[in-house]
Amino acid sequence: MLRLLFGICLGLLVPLLGRAQGPDTAHVVPPMQTVALDSVGVLPAAVDTKGWLLLDKDIQLELDGAVRNIYNFKHDRAEKQFRSLRRRYPNHPMAYFLLGLNTWWKIMPTQFQTTQYDKLFFAYMDTAITKAQALYEADNNNYEASFFLSAAYGFDARLHGERHDWRKATVSSRRSLNYLKKSQEANSLSPEFQFGQALFNYYAVWIGENYPLLKPVLLFFPRGDKKLGIQQLRNVAEQGFYTATEARVFLMRILKNEENNAEAALPVARALAASYPDNGYFQRFYALLAYDQGEFTDCERVSREILDKINKGMPGYEGISGRYASYFLGYLMQNRYRDNAKAKDYYQRCIVFAESTGDTSGGFYLFANMNLARLAVKEKDLTAANRYYAVVLDKAEHKSEQYKEARAYLKKSKPD
Repeated sequence: MLRLLFGICLGLLVPLLGRAQGPDTAHVVPPMQTVALDSVGVLPAAVDTKGWLLLDKDIQLELDGAVRNIYNFKHDRAEKQFRSLRRRYPNHPMAYFLLGLNTWWKIMPTQFQTTQYDKLFFAYMDTAITKAQALYEADNNNYEASFFLSAAYGFDARLHGERHDWRKATVSSRRSLNYLKKSQEANSLSPEFQFGQALFNYYAVWIGENYPLLKPVLLFFPRGDKKLGIQQLRNVAEQGFYTATEARVFLMRILKNEENNAEAALPVARALAASYPDNGYFQRFYALLAYDQGEFTDCERVSREILDKINKGMPGYEGISGRYASYFLGYLMQNRYRDNAKAKDYYQRCIVFAESTGDTSGGFYLFANMNLARLAVKEKDLTAANRYYAVVLDKAEHKSEQYKEARAYLKKSKPD
């Protein structure tokens, strides 16, 4: 569930949710001052933006390719461009934050299973915080500094939350919200400033709706507005530069996972996969939505591309994406092409991918075993059918149809 609650300012809520679900519930987060985040598009009366790289069009033009390289998994190229920026602006947080974001996307496709980049990621975000803090202390109306402080603390909080370090996540997330409060005053200067607020507006309401036990805790937080949050995400996705792709990612996930609107999420995923064809995370999400919506031609094409890129060893393509792609292809071979031999091969590959990443509690792993069991019954391979149904019995929910089917078969096939 933690993976649904990530984001620049949402890090503030991640540790609270983790404590509510985890065993360590004895500690209580101290109450914080309630702040208002509902004033949007406020243009400060007089803002000196001299030296702000965030609004510098020449810098945006220079970094356009580098930002695209982050999301297209050309990480080495992106790092070279960000290091060049760092050499020219050694006291500015932007280069360090972007280097951290580039590192974040090395972790992201593995669903946070890999920890090899953690130290580097935290180091970049810590340095971005240090540089931004110096700018903020020199001028506490430096909204750009507030933006980077909110963003860096938020990303820091999210990864600490994923690592179950609730103390550090709580500290960083509280700081993220404090600086978000400050940076929101500059919303009309750039859509970048609306990103964190958009996430908070949506999830502050969503968490209360889906986790009633957290409602008392949410009294210490600003009120949210789900509809406004989605509108702001769309605005950032359309008009932002540095945060535009992140906004599209959140919009896609929210529409699919929180709003249960796969139809609306599909075009967002299609655009991301088209813009960044070497991003395994985007491709597998698009394949999932295409499968969900019955667009099987696109699902097949993208799934084949995923497996081909895994075979080539391309970065960002690993077992999780392989599990998705091989299951979809197995389903299509079985039900669209009636090629059971190929279907079995893909389902078996799905199982191998799932076991390699430890994702064997259900989902594609369960249904791959289920379909293999049914195919084995059809082919009168009783040994294989018993083996696959035994897995289904072990992994399926006891009230599910899959569990009932597996139990009935195994009971029937048991020798007298």
